[in-house]
Amino acid sequence: MQLQGMLALITGGGHGIGRGILDRFLEEGATVVVAQRRPLPADLERHPAVQSLQADLTDAAAIPRIVDEAAERLGGLDVLVNNAGMMFERSPHELTVAEWDRMMALNLRAPMFLAQAAIPHLARRGGGSIVSIGSVEGIGTNPGHAAYSASKAGLHGLTRALAVDLGAEGIRVNAIAPGWIRTDLAQDYLAGFADPAAAVGEIEALHPLGRLGAPEDIGDAAVFLAGPQSRFVTGQTMVVDGGRTTRLPMPQR
Repeated sequence: MQLQGMLALITGGGHGIGRGILDRFLEEGATVVVAQRRPLPADLERHPAVQSLQADLTDAAAIPRIVDEAAERLGGLDVLVNNAGMMFERSPHELTVAEWDRMMALNLRAPMFLAQAAIPHLARRGGGSIVSIGSVEGIGTNPGHAAYSASKAGLHGLTRALAVDLGAEGIRVNAIAPGWIRTDLAQDYLAGFADPAAAVGEIEALHPLGRLGAPEDIGDAAVFLAGPQSRFVTGQTMVVDGGRTTRLPMPQR
């Protein structure tokens, strides 16, 4: 098992991509505290290797307490996974200061100060790994995503900066940039199309691998970056998108 005996804090780990990460961490032997606003599903509440910590990550003052409590419950901390985030569409003509601030508070500010609070706990265990979930929209973008794309591009930059600053303490910092992943959020978005099934088919055709991703695909990448097999990897953003951003668009023949 790649993560046997490791102690991890995963934000937003109860659903979507976070659940895919959590499931793979558990399969690989980790013990996990999940910090998120909503309660965990019943199956996770009963899991012996999972503890739940209700948390509002937009409350900057609460973040040190969240990390300290997670480390206290686990008996230490080896891995921090910054997964919790939000996305909404808003034209730059209509975006408000409050909306911008809310996006940045969860998607960019929280990962920074979760990392800051985790540093002494990770260092105490001889180092560790911070894995943040960015997005291909931190590299390219879609219409109406100015705030979201800015937050994820900032998270990729933060990843590089923290890797430089924390390497001497044995702490590695990396990010994952997922593409289209089959989550409830993606399904809700696709449901807004006149023909959701046709939209899925068109999106799948844009991927060299011919499919959308699954939460477990991101979980596999997170396991690699959290574990010892990536011991010489830091400051990187790993794109996991089935080749979507590599393939240049062309008209069909």
